[in-house]
Amino acid sequence: MHDIRLIRDDPAGFDAALSRRGVAPQSEAILQIDSDRRAAIKAAEVAQAAANQAAKQVGAAKAKGDEDEFQRLRTLMADSKAQIADLNAKAKELDAQLNAHLLGLPNLPYADIPDGVDEADNVELHRRGAPRNFDFTPVEHYEIPAVAGGMDFETAAKLSGSRFVMLTGAVARVHRALAQFMLDTHVDEHDLTEANVPVMVREDMMVGTGQLPKFGEDSYQTTNGWWLIPTAEVPLTNTVNGDTVDGATLPLRYVAHTPCFRSEAGSAGRDTSGMLRQHQFEKVEMVSITHPDQSDAEHERMTRCAETILDKLELPYRTVVLCAGDMGAGASRTHDIEVWLPGQNAYREISSISTCGDYQARRMNARFKPADGGKPAFVHTLNGSGLAVGRTLIAVLENGQQADGSVHLPAVLHGYLGGKSQISENGLLI
Repeated sequence: MHDIRLIRDDPAGFDAALSRRGVAPQSEAILQIDSDRRAAIKAAEVAQAAANQAAKQVGAAKAKGDEDEFQRLRTLMADSKAQIADLNAKAKELDAQLNAHLLGLPNLPYADIPDGVDEADNVELHRRGAPRNFDFTPVEHYEIPAVAGGMDFETAAKLSGSRFVMLTGAVARVHRALAQFMLDTHVDEHDLTEANVPVMVREDMMVGTGQLPKFGEDSYQTTNGWWLIPTAEVPLTNTVNGDTVDGATLPLRYVAHTPCFRSEAGSAGRDTSGMLRQHQFEKVEMVSITHPDQSDAEHERMTRCAETILDKLELPYRTVVLCAGDMGAGASRTHDIEVWLPGQNAYREISSISTCGDYQARRMNARFKPADGGKPAFVHTLNGSGLAVGRTLIAVLENGQQADGSVHLPAVLHGYLGGKSQISENGLLI
């Protein structure tokens, strides 16, 4: 959601920022609706003042026995009442139009975000860890002999259709261990507060974080109106929906492990093999709610929290800043962390860490009381994967694969697996 005052003050700047995201100029249409709305409100106020004045005079006319003046004033009051109702209804309709227009627009990129239209224009910040030199040709995760029996796409398709997977045995246990390891690290080392949240939310919660109204086709809705969450960002961020929190309590830092649901409406034909892109998957999600002065530093902190998981798993990765045209609609700045997948011979996204400024806060009407007692202001919100569990599983399997078909597992997971350190070529934890 955008501040209409900023658009009034600098319409050209607003349009220029949107154009960096490939969005046509919007300020003229927005300001016309805003002007009409303000005119209707002003006219209603003038009509109300006239009606109030007439109400004061009508009694005096009656007392004087001036029937003509009495009737004139009564007619004026009746006409004003109808006019006021019409003007208020018009102002309410225009206000709804304005909100609908603003709700449909993406966030503005920060000035330091690189220009560009897609992932080819993203800018690498750094790389950590060197891709392993294999003495055989590495394969994708679902082709590894140790994995094949525990990653069942056929049964999942029978149960639910395409883009689902059923994990069993050692593969399922490693998947679970990864989620537990991520949560423990974020809680014990990064001082995040663990939460267990609903995976179905009301429609206004999806509006609050920006999934609705524009991107409804990307999510699933139940027959009674609930929406299945595409990420725990939605319930965690909306914990402050409609609230004014004490500024002294900021930042609020949360982490949650949930199933996530996405229709993948815009990705037809992409990553159809394996479990890289699924309708149902799991993520460990981080959310921070901060003072505006803290949000840039918090973005760097959250990025490092996510990177630390990959460091501990000894997985090579690179971190990039997304260009203006490749960011999600709610973000002003996004760091993508891309893990090395030897089976694809490519870096693939495993986490997106985004700062949204006050874009979501305005949609949610989420504010804080400054410590100095000043006027309440909008909080800033941030979110990021810490990490996508399924994609981390893929990376662990592909980077740990051996020539005999077994998989060596990262040392940090051994304690979560009863001391077991690998998946044998026949799919057993040993």
